[in-house]
Amino acid sequence: MHYIFLSIAIIMEVVATISLKFSKGFTVITPSVLVVLGYGSAFYFLGLALKSIPVGTAYAIWAGLGIVLTFIVDAIISKRIPDVYGVAGVVFIVLGVVFLKFLSGTVASIEG
Repeated sequence: MHYIFLSIAIIMEVVATISLKFSKGFTVITPSVLVVLGYGSAFYFLGLALKSIPVGTAYAIWAGLGIVLTFIVDAIISKRIPDVYGVAGVVFIVLGVVFLKFLSGTVASIEG
């Protein structure tokens, strides 16, 4: 269940971050409300996830996947095709999260 909470936190953080752009400095009401609700719920669900997941692991996954998803959603919304360096950077972030979660003995020993 804790990884479901972490997934919700990531999705809400992406919604809030994308909405931040459309809030135009908090002058447009609907995106501004989405920013506040999105970040509030992101931290709430991150807090629930932290009951079972070590903070370093949870934060690395949350931040890494948040960056990747925000990058992808922004590329789709803005209709900008990322260059090879942007894609490579995103691939490295994903690999870092995978290494941390699935290959690192440190994380495995912390989680039990």
